[in-house]
Amino acid sequence: MANVATHPETTLSTAEIAALALSLAHLGTGPQAATARRALRALVGDGAHDDVVTATLATLTEPLDASTADRARVVAAAITEHRVVRLCYGDAGANVTIREVEPVTCLVHRDHWYLVGWCRMRRGVRAFRFDRVLAVEATGLRARPRRADRYLPFQRRTALAA
Repeated sequence: MANVATHPETTLSTAEIAALALSLAHLGTGPQAATARRALRALVGDGAHDDVVTATLATLTEPLDASTADRARVVAAAITEHRVVRLCYGDAGANVTIREVEPVTCLVHRDHWYLVGWCRMRRGVRAFRFDRVLAVEATGLRARPRRADRYLPFQRRTALAA
């Protein structure tokens, strides 16, 4: 008899899904990672989704390449430990900056992973695409704890107010 846990009324918040997905992202391609990704797909559901949800779910459940997975590990540790990271970041216009960021959460929107946090250089919330993060390092500096649900840029404002 297989061990199975079911709960038909399980609802995950956006922040919980982001945390699960980030944890899965750097597991690589081993058998545990594949099983965990299947579980995430099951939690989100197989129902009909719009194009954004479908693309996002596909990105959530695909393993990251080794280099991006390494950066994801550094970011995940910094989120857990409330530590500042230093990013070497290339924006859409190929301008490269070095930024200190207080990471809050990671999320996926359509085809891309994002680090969301408080950018000390811009003094505001920013979302950094993982494929544009050229390097990331832990600084050891403490970051102010921040609630992830207030840092999710792709939500409608009414969803945040609830």
